[in-house]
Amino acid sequence: MNKNLVRLLQAPSVLMLLLWMLVPLSMTIYFSTTRYNLLYPERSGFVGFSNYEFFLTDPAFVPAVLNTLLLVGSILVITVSVGLILAVLVDHKFPGRGIVRVMLISPFFIMPTVNALLWKNMFMNPVYGLFAVVSGFLGLEPIDWLADFPMASIIVMISWQWIPFALLIFLTSLQSQDQEQLEAAELDGANALQRFFYLTLPHLSRSLAVVIMIQTIFHLSIFAEIFVTTGGGPGYDSTNLAFLIFSQALLQFDAGVASAGGVFAIILANIVALFLIRLIGKSLVI
Repeated sequence: MNKNLVRLLQAPSVLMLLLWMLVPLSMTIYFSTTRYNLLYPERSGFVGFSNYEFFLTDPAFVPAVLNTLLLVGSILVITVSVGLILAVLVDHKFPGRGIVRVMLISPFFIMPTVNALLWKNMFMNPVYGLFAVVSGFLGLEPIDWLADFPMASIIVMISWQWIPFALLIFLTSLQSQDQEQLEAAELDGANALQRFFYLTLPHLSRSLAVVIMIQTIFHLSIFAEIFVTTGGGPGYDSTNLAFLIFSQALLQFDAGVASAGGVFAIILANIVALFLIRLIGKSLVI
């Protein structure tokens, strides 16, 4: 096929993609340099980098950045390790394996808001939640998880939803592993751990890269679970960058400062992505 014809056919989708990305980004950069309050739009004006200074000196900024990195790191460790263990376990044949696989994967299809409400009301409620009932049955004092351990609670509920994603990717990759190689290693005297670390884990390196990259991109913008459960509190204990930007835009109605926060979040996401690409670039699937 003629190359010019191929480019002509690709042009509408490429143009649409550029507009979809560049227009919002350009507007965000523009608003980040203006004083623009949603309650008083007529008072807008150019302020340079004052919005960036205000956002970076906000008392909630440092806790929000640390909480964002803590969320991403903790969820990655839990989902990758648990997902890998479960994938290895359900890769072997046993009665009811199909049903078990469906049950393990199903949490990933729950909407984030529904997931947050489920954990908030059915599990972590200090009065009638499952954890409170179990604590009372054991004679222990019920714990208000969302008030006493807000970050840990959010990490648990998000990890529960994303473990199936890692499980599905790893399980798919395990299906393509050379079984003859594993059998040969077993005949040579390699035990289960040796076969896992020297054969299975290297085989899963590309899948690990995909899981880490995709989850990092999504977890940098966690919002629904925090909004539904803790509201960023107590204090700033569960405030991340996404929630801080939301509070600036729709609680304090300051679109200029919120836009500056959005630009900072984009820069942070690109720095993290660049670091991960350099770290696992050799095994990254492109």
